[in-house]
Amino acid sequence: MTVTVDRGGRAPAGPSHPRRPRNPYPLFLLPGVLAFLVVIVGPFLMNTGVSFTEWSGVGSPKWTGLANYRELLDDSEFWASFRHSLFMVVAMAAVPTVVGLVLAAALFDFVGKHFGPRIAAVLRACFYLPQVLPIAVAGIVWSWILAPENGSLNELLKAVGLGSWQQDWLGDPDIALYSVMGVMVWVQIGFPLVVFMAGLQRVDPGLYEAAELDGAGWWRRFWHITLPQIRPEIYVVLTWCSIAALKVFGAVYVLTKGGPGGATDVPSYFSFTTFFEKTQVGYGAAISTVLTVIILLLSLVGLKLQTRAEDAEEGGRA
Repeated sequence: MTVTVDRGGRAPAGPSHPRRPRNPYPLFLLPGVLAFLVVIVGPFLMNTGVSFTEWSGVGSPKWTGLANYRELLDDSEFWASFRHSLFMVVAMAAVPTVVGLVLAAALFDFVGKHFGPRIAAVLRACFYLPQVLPIAVAGIVWSWILAPENGSLNELLKAVGLGSWQQDWLGDPDIALYSVMGVMVWVQIGFPLVVFMAGLQRVDPGLYEAAELDGAGWWRRFWHITLPQIRPEIYVVLTWCSIAALKVFGAVYVLTKGGPGGATDVPSYFSFTTFFEKTQVGYGAAISTVLTVIILLLSLVGLKLQTRAEDAEEGGRA
């Protein structure tokens, strides 16, 4: 191959190409970072600033420092709403995780093998259906079902001879919270089921085959293979569902509006009523800020547990 050299002994310059940035990936992150700053960080900082004031939403806010937070410590309604949130965590995180895990294992390891994957997929879609329904529609339907007069549940109890069990399911302060919890279990159970079935796809089938050859039954395979193998998915579901339970609002608003007598009030609805109905904007902002901080801490704990589980799984494979 010959190379043409000019009279000065220098090789001719090749065709010019536009310069490319050394690392173009930050440019792809820029829209997301801007959206995060505008939609999340900016409003949160504004809300935190308002929480240090006394403001009715009209006129100029009055700086009060930590007065709203000191008032929160002695507010029995605030602490009652957080106690109700713990019940919601049970209904929307603990129960759906346990039930969804058992159902996912049954659909994957029993129904799929004995009745075919199509039947398992149809059942999975049925369980997931409440997740795609608008919560307003689901809440209105359940309010009809749980109505004290002519409600479907009370009519069913009467038809099977259990008329003495008829209740005002959403109007009795002693059982309203449990009724809302039951509805939220129905709404939430499809999400863990789908996540766990996706997680089961990556479990080595050889583990189940070896266990079956050793005579292990379904429960022993579930306990010794399924649970350890999908531990990262379990942490994801628990974290995600706990956050959803802490900030639940739509279902409470549609079903009970926090009543009767505050029996189903939760922090997000308590903040809403304080903010817009009582026009105590600064105090409502303080409630929202405390709730946001709790959710952030819970998210960090969940991510830490998930990372630890993934590291342990990779270490076991190495």
